[in-house]
Amino acid sequence: MTATIFGLSLAELLALAAAVVLLLARWLPPDARRPSTLAGAAVLAVSTVALVVLGIRWQLVPVLAGGAIALVFATPLLRRRAGRPARRARWWLALPGSVACLALILAGVAAAWALPLPVFPKPSGVYAVGTTVVQWTDPDRAEIATSRPDDKRTVVVQLWYPAQGGPLAVRRARYLGRTAQEARLVARGEADYLGIPGFMLDEPARARTHSVSDAPVAGAGGGFPVVLFSPGLGGVRTQNTAWAEELASRGYVVAALDHPYDSAVVALADGRTIHTRLAATGDPVQDERLAAGWTAVRAADLSFVLTQLGRLDRGEIPGLLTGRLDTRRAAATGHSLGGAAALQAARQDPRFAAVIDLDGFPRDPAPRSFHQPVLALTHDVKPGENPDYIPRLTRVLRLSTATGYRLTVPGAAHLTFTDAPLYLPPLPALVGSLGRTAGPRLTAAATAAFLDATLRGKPGDLAAALSRYGHLTVQ
Repeated sequence: MTATIFGLSLAELLALAAAVVLLLARWLPPDARRPSTLAGAAVLAVSTVALVVLGIRWQLVPVLAGGAIALVFATPLLRRRAGRPARRARWWLALPGSVACLALILAGVAAAWALPLPVFPKPSGVYAVGTTVVQWTDPDRAEIATSRPDDKRTVVVQLWYPAQGGPLAVRRARYLGRTAQEARLVARGEADYLGIPGFMLDEPARARTHSVSDAPVAGAGGGFPVVLFSPGLGGVRTQNTAWAEELASRGYVVAALDHPYDSAVVALADGRTIHTRLAATGDPVQDERLAAGWTAVRAADLSFVLTQLGRLDRGEIPGLLTGRLDTRRAAATGHSLGGAAALQAARQDPRFAAVIDLDGFPRDPAPRSFHQPVLALTHDVKPGENPDYIPRLTRVLRLSTATGYRLTVPGAAHLTFTDAPLYLPPLPALVGSLGRTAGPRLTAAATAAFLDATLRGKPGDLAAALSRYGHLTVQ
């Protein structure tokens, strides 16, 4: 179903309209009551059948219930007596029922508006976008989250890349997983991690993106720069799909990681499902120590994946992108804890040529000088909110021997820099006040300007370009 108004498809809009007509039939002029009831009942029946065939979303259940109840109370309007109008309940008896039906209908509309099927912004670049998922095991690192001595660190990586267009574009990839089952599994895992009812993420589990699974790589463009991405704590590899698709359409390859035992849920190739084992203790000192450890593991994951991408490019690992990756032009990026991991990975691994930190608090316990340019996007931190964040981030940016940029985005919240505004309730404290698509678009535009300058050497005034998106501080 394609979302239209209020996050409702055409069939859902028809069901809503029919429910409203049935609700109002009792209060219309006498000559309009019978035809309105007949029309409303017919449209409600047809739209309900269509929704059963297409799949009824839970948000529409209150609308259909309200319409059905209104139909029951409107049925007497269809009965005529000779020479007399149809009987109907007195207004003071009908009013409470009408109000109850209206409340049900409005509740359904509000739920559909607050928790819609995510509609991803169409990538603006010249390339179509392909995606594929790989799983790699590091033979040199033990998995510290388990006690098995033979358990080696394994990561799942999703790649978005410039692809050939054509008829294959109709086979759009799912958002949260390779299959419907995996998408539902990830949605439930994320809901459990966030402590929210599972049905609140039903729509992301159904969503399709603009990418095509395993599409042929674009025929021109040589070796594409690579952008590695680490999600936030408990996040999953797909949490910044809109951003990844935009970059891929502009000629980058984005490699986003699932970090097992850290990401909310990770589905491995052998059928195992790994849920996060990380949780805060409530003790600030202990949590700081734990976060530093988690960040170190993620930083090592990023370096390992960069090594694997080099092997993939050289043909040592089979894959679609052999010969098409330029790992000499690589950026370490991440959101929240993933941004902290990107900063640490760059400090430890000089192969990374640039760093992007999307609202991530630095966690490196021993920060030292590093050579890469950095772009840090932050939400507008209010007075008294996390007072150590900006000072610590500023100290880390000053450790770079290259230019660092801190871009504060007015109206942004922590989740503005992810896909969350596309499908979570539009509450400013939760996803910011920039709207459904403005946050993902702004994140992609600002980071693309930075990557074009640092990885591709595009001429121009980078500071002026970044200043269009918020308040810029240049280190």
